[in-house]
This record gives sequence, structure tokens and C-alpha cells, in this order.
Amino acid sequence: MNFDVIVIGKGPAGLSASLYTTRGNLKTLILGKQSALIKGKVIENYCCTDAKSGEELIETGIKQAKGFGAQVENEEVADVKQNEENFTVYTDKNVYQGRSVLIATGKNRIKVPIGNIDNFEGKGVHYCAACDGFFYTDAKVGVLGYKDYAIHELMELESITSKLTLYTNGNELEINEDSRKYLRDKEITINIEPIQSVEGQEFLEKVIFKNETEEAIEGLFIAYGSASSIDFARKLGITIENNSIKVDEQQRTNVPGIFAAGDCTGGFAQMSTAVGQGAIAGQQIKSYLQSKS
Repeated sequence: MNFDVIVIGKGPAGLSASLYTTRGNLKTLILGKQSALIKGKVIENYCCTDAKSGEELIETGIKQAKGFGAQVENEEVADVKQNEENFTVYTDKNVYQGRSVLIATGKNRIKVPIGNIDNFEGKGVHYCAACDGFFYTDAKVGVLGYKDYAIHELMELESITSKLTLYTNGNELEINEDSRKYLRDKEITINIEPIQSVEGQEFLEKVIFKNETEEAIEGLFIAYGSASSIDFARKLGITIENNSIKVDEQQRTNVPGIFAAGDCTGGFAQMSTAVGQGAIAGQQIKSYLQSKS
């Protein structure tokens, strides 16, 4: 399925951008599960509207986007890859092709509940298989996760080493049938034991489980929960500063065709900011695609 614009994120930034891309006659797809905004019981500081719940505001935004022709899908994005002339976006249900991508997924607020993870970052613990997997040729490597995002990280690693383990940290697998088939066909080892901590001297050496058993390991790639804006950025070579996606005044990243807006770019984390950045991104995506025609 081909689109001019694929928006990753169903929050105010992505919805705002879609109003400009769709009215510019660009075929626009919006992907996402839930915006963090829906947790807001009452939003009182958004100009020119009465106080409403976050859920009401998002519902209104989705209705507007659909009204202008955007396709909105309740799907979780697991991976984004750049091809020669477009981008491929993999979700838990489908695969889409887009001429441009807007990352508008907000900030990743999931904390990995395992001791010592931070101590071994860059010393055995990594967050991007495409970036750092080559360090582990034929090594014993694990991926920490339980969704389709983790399966895509395993796929990145399979050409580097066959000694792969999926650690779910006690979580039940939440993956589609293609991912289940991949695990079966490749005979990937799955360890469901909850993890207490990771340990080692200068570099990662082992995983300690809560049942007091342990397992030797050389590398652990974190793909816990859903993929975040920073996860996509790392894989695509997008510049990151202060754990946020770096953009210019036109919401462009350093990778042509990829834009970002909202909380994932840092700054003032308010709905008004996200809507404004989304509007700029939508306009600039139109200009970018027109220049490519």
C-alpha cells in the first residue's frame, strides 16, 4: 500500500500535520495506537476551545483528518526502513510504502525494569541492532522485548549471529502471526523468566533472573514495549540531541524525507506546541514532495 505521507503517531502533532497534507492532495496515512493526551481528564490551557478531555480532543482531530481524506489505522509501528526512493513502514498488521515520513510519537516513557541496564549502555547493552549489531559476530546475543518491534531487532541480528535469545522478562508475547512464524522457522530460543539485573565487570557478561539462575551473554539489545521516536531515529541515522530528535525550523531531520514534530523533538511539551509544529511539518512535507515531482 503506497502513500505520499505516512504519519507515525495519532496525537496532536500528527493530526495537525495531516490537515495540511490532505488538503494539499497528498495521500496520507496516520498510524498509531493511543496518544498520551487521552489520559488528560481536562485540557484547559489550549487556546480558542472550551475545556475538554484529552480523549475528546483526539477524537475531534481524528474526525477532522478523516474528513479531509486521511486514512487512520489503529496499528503499532514496529520498524521503519529507508529504500532508494521511499520508506517502508512495518506495523503489527501491515506493510506500507511512503514517499515521506513524519515521526510524531511523543516521548518514550517506558522504563526498562531491570537493574544495572544503564551501567552497561555501550558496553554490551544497546538500543539499535542495525547500528551496533556488527560488534557481535557469532556472539551470544539477546533481544529484550515481547512485541513485534523486538522480532524486527532479531531479524536485524540473524545475519550476524545464530546464537540468539528473545528475553520477554516475564511478559506474554504480543506479536502477529508473521512474527510467530519467524520465531518457529528460525528456532529462536525464548526465555520468559523475569530478569533481576544484568552483570559483568567492564562489559556485560551475564543476565541474572529473579529465580536466582543466571545466563552468560555478550550483548543485549533493548526493544522493550513499543518502538519509540528515538528507536526509529537511531535506525534511520537521524541526529539525536538530549534524547530528542533534532529538527530545523521547518521540522526537517537530517534525513531527506523524514520530518518530526511534537514532544519527540524536545522543548515545551504542550499540546499547542505540538499542533504548531505539526502544521509547519505538514506544509514543509508538501513543499518537499512538490520539489521531488
